[in-house]
Amino acid sequence: MTNVVLVGTLDTKGVEYGWLRERLLRAGVEVITVDTGIMNEPRVPADVPREAVARAAETELSELRAAADRGAAVTTMARGAEATLLRLHAEGRLHGVLAIGGSGGTSIATRAMRALPLGVPKVMVSSMASGDVAPYVGSADITMMYSVVDIAGINSISAPVLANAVAAVSGMAEAYARSSLELHRPARLGSGSRPLIAASMAGVTTIGVDAARERLTELGYEVLVFHVSGTGGRTLETLAGQGIFAGVLDLTLSELADDLCGGILTAGPDRLSAAGRAGIPQVVSLGALDMVKFGPMESLPERVRYRRVRVHNPSITVIRTTAAECAELGRRVAAKLRAATGPTAVCVPLRGLSTLGAPGGPYHDPEADGALFSALRDGLRGSAARIHDYDTHINDPEFGRAAADRLHSMIGARAAAA
Repeated sequence: MTNVVLVGTLDTKGVEYGWLRERLLRAGVEVITVDTGIMNEPRVPADVPREAVARAAETELSELRAAADRGAAVTTMARGAEATLLRLHAEGRLHGVLAIGGSGGTSIATRAMRALPLGVPKVMVSSMASGDVAPYVGSADITMMYSVVDIAGINSISAPVLANAVAAVSGMAEAYARSSLELHRPARLGSGSRPLIAASMAGVTTIGVDAARERLTELGYEVLVFHVSGTGGRTLETLAGQGIFAGVLDLTLSELADDLCGGILTAGPDRLSAAGRAGIPQVVSLGALDMVKFGPMESLPERVRYRRVRVHNPSITVIRTTAAECAELGRRVAAKLRAATGPTAVCVPLRGLSTLGAPGGPYHDPEADGALFSALRDGLRGSAARIHDYDTHINDPEFGRAAADRLHSMIGARAAAA
């Protein structure tokens, strides 16, 4: 049996959810409706009523109504929806999720979707989907569909959009239900599949990371490469926190520079933390810490226009980090790695941190790089993390292969000691 969960406000969107339910049943899947409405009475019955959703968030619906605080109520019902969907998934009763809504409904449903494991089909039809969906999607595999018109009745525009959503989620859910568990659950050491390695990469570190990836593949690993675009780093951190990786090869840390200097591709202050907390063997380098990324040239903040500026592409402009900024980045990297509970090594490419920072390149700055290296060494002195210097550039293939071999050795040593 294939089950699709419909999660949403059955007071304001009850007619539309009833329409979705009917068409899902016609498609041959079973439906479980979860009501996250608050104030008005539901317009269609729910399999999981709103009272139960509120209790899953450890509160009572009557209390939410009495408080009359919409923001707090949305947050609470989102928490309850998350707990409800996780329970249904654990019981084997959830093979896909479909939701519709505006900003509030999208916020509630996508919080619940983000909590579900990678591979569980998640479809969100939203009037918010043509804008910035990063707050809703985060690092989850959510399929966002733009509703074109507001979710307000079934009409000649909304009907085909919603019909496509039904077809999408029912097909994905049936495939998910039929497939083996291992297809949708990332591989772990000892599972019989190749162990997973996470690697971080940017365009300016591609050559070195590709060499490392190829070497790790030769050694029997499956390497997942994350582009350090903000979202990529957050996704790496999320998956590392779930413990699915045998090791992490974090050679590109430019998101930390963006976080420090106000760039647009920050992954937030928790970047470079999850692997250490999880005790996962990690080899770290300093790739692309010689630059900060901003938007198009015309959007560059006045405060950095005097710096060494380079147009990376029509959408991205980069500036060179200063010696003072590099020193602070070295301290921040050291503080994060000192807190690691698993084997940790830092590979330092002494001849440059990016294609722009190579000898003769526009961002080649031994003084600034030296400030980074010195602060890193000072910060890690006396810690369990080990620093290894290489008289190479980060994009020298020999550097990438050496970093890969070091990670492989650390993983093997940990397995032998277990």
